[in-house]
Amino acid sequence: MKVLGYQAQAPGAPLQRQPLTRRDLRADDVAVRVTFCGVCHSDLHAWHTPVEDGGVFPLVPGHEFVGEVTAVGQEVTAFAVGDAVAVGNIVDSCGKCSMCRVGQENFCEEFPTLTYGGTDRHGDDGPTQGAYSSAYVVRDRFVYHRPANLDPAGVAPLMCAGITVWEPLRRWQVGPGTRVGVVGLGGLGHLAVKFAHALGAEVTVFTTSEGKADDARTLGADHVVISTDEQAMHGQRNRFALILDLIPTAHDLTPYLNCVGLDGTLCSLGHLGPVTVETTALLIGRKSLSSAGSGGRAHTQEMLDFCGAHGITADVEVLPSAQVHTALERLARGDVRYRFALDLSDL
Repeated sequence: MKVLGYQAQAPGAPLQRQPLTRRDLRADDVAVRVTFCGVCHSDLHAWHTPVEDGGVFPLVPGHEFVGEVTAVGQEVTAFAVGDAVAVGNIVDSCGKCSMCRVGQENFCEEFPTLTYGGTDRHGDDGPTQGAYSSAYVVRDRFVYHRPANLDPAGVAPLMCAGITVWEPLRRWQVGPGTRVGVVGLGGLGHLAVKFAHALGAEVTVFTTSEGKADDARTLGADHVVISTDEQAMHGQRNRFALILDLIPTAHDLTPYLNCVGLDGTLCSLGHLGPVTVETTALLIGRKSLSSAGSGGRAHTQEMLDFCGAHGITADVEVLPSAQVHTALERLARGDVRYRFALDLSDL
């Protein structure tokens, strides 16, 4: 299948609009016309990662997208031409390991096939190329039904940013009466606030910016704490059942561990590098430090259904795909509230 997309030939090289080839449909494949694709920090990182450090080129980014089914393989029964669908950052897994068997394909022991920069499990399709393109071909098990009542551009970021925060909220059974803290009000953070609020939790946003207080409350936060205010932070000690730490850079976890209550959990989702933890901060109160990443198939469809029932989408700024460099450059500067979505109709 011939499509158009934006491809970089080397780290940092321009993403140039050019023809791409998608594989012919296998029996369990779905072809999707891409309508909107979210712009993720992972895209920015992959675009600038040297080959010697794991970068894969040529590169077509894009791993959180929505669209419409245009064709299905002969064994596909869950989807039909014309269906509104969404696809995330995983497009296949082994299906046999202990993680896959319990519905956590995101932790596949043989490593899941990523939407771009991944290895095709059939060995005949080369490195996967992402959804900054007019169409995508994907195994049916990793395609999701998209609620028809939601703005499709706002659904696209749910497929990465959304599921990343949704799964821990479900794992720690957030609901009415739960005190949840959200550290950082960005692409992930604003969705964490919306989800936790809709689940019935009491939500507190921790931020360094007083200018984000009104936004946080509009999104559903009950309280806002300026994390640089030592007195305000002291007043939050031992209060929370769960805190989602979404700060994307290295930082001291101790102030947030101090805010976690007895047997509570600090889930670090933003910074994936090494961290230093004072054991005493965990010891006092039997606190836990955890993490998570993306989500399994069951939780992903559950999230979409929940969003449809509660009218939740990401807050997005939509740009035509021809402005892909503008989106990436502004994302690098943090100049977006809270997520970009590319409109692929101009391909």
